[in-house]
Amino acid sequence: MADLVISNLQSRVPALVVQQLAVLNLCLHGAEITGLNGPSGSGKSLLLRAIADLDLSTGDVSLAGCSRASMAGHEWRKRVAYLPTESAWWFDTVGEHFLQTDIASLQQLGFEADVLSWKVTRISSGEKQRLALARCLSRLPDALLLDEPTASLDESHTRDVEQTVSDYMGKRKVPVFWVSHDLGQLKRLSDQAMEIQLDGTLSALHL
Repeated sequence: MADLVISNLQSRVPALVVQQLAVLNLCLHGAEITGLNGPSGSGKSLLLRAIADLDLSTGDVSLAGCSRASMAGHEWRKRVAYLPTESAWWFDTVGEHFLQTDIASLQQLGFEADVLSWKVTRISSGEKQRLALARCLSRLPDALLLDEPTASLDESHTRDVEQTVSDYMGKRKVPVFWVSHDLGQLKRLSDQAMEIQLDGTLSALHL
């Protein structure tokens, strides 16, 4: 079980581009979901991107005592996976985006094995969101940063995603950072919950 520890983290994306984050300190515990809520524009996605080392930032993030500064960015992101709300698809078929496949996870998310042969152009936004999660989990990351992973989904598929993430977390004991505007979802899933304010500061969210 590994904790993801965020120490004196502050984004260095130009202030004219996005809302700035305050200096943040946070511990995401292994085998726990930390929920994150906040108004639009408060910096939720910015925080996840800073943790994933996708944007410039100061401070440090470590996983199981191993600092991200000790490894290349792409190696860090293999271990600490960021799943954006809208995923990127660059090959013609779904299967070409998977280095390895977990048919059980695909089925848990409502797909059959033939989904791997589907053309990307035929899949809906909700299907893309579920498939992006399956693709993410197939790489066996050691921590998950999920940016509104059920935003485009109906209630049934939302519950499929919640269960899939919970099962993965329970099996591999990974920390999960879950961004959602749905307070009911955060109450249902979170072991601890945080709220980010428009000034970029974090506070405990009591659900």
